[in-house]
Amino acid sequence: MTDLVTRRLVVRGRVQGVGFRYAMVQEARELGLHGWTRNRRDGSVEAVIHGPRDDVQHLVEWAKRGPEGAVVKDVEITETDETGLPLFETRPTA
Repeated sequence: MTDLVTRRLVVRGRVQGVGFRYAMVQEARELGLHGWTRNRRDGSVEAVIHGPRDDVQHLVEWAKRGPEGAVVKDVEITETDETGLPLFETRPTA
């Protein structure tokens, strides 16, 4: 049986205006993950990621680097029990 996990990330640094969310959606969909990402008014990017542990960890490691042009300074990672997550998508700023 696959070990499924759900993680919430808050990524800080130069992560808005560099295509971070769109690149994350592409990475997540290639891995078959569920969840979402959005900009936050404080300049960070937030994401909830659900799927097999190894694939979620792969996306977490990607988030620590981000796409070209991003400068990631910090990634806060917490467990969450959010359910009913769609195929990975972008959500409006919160």
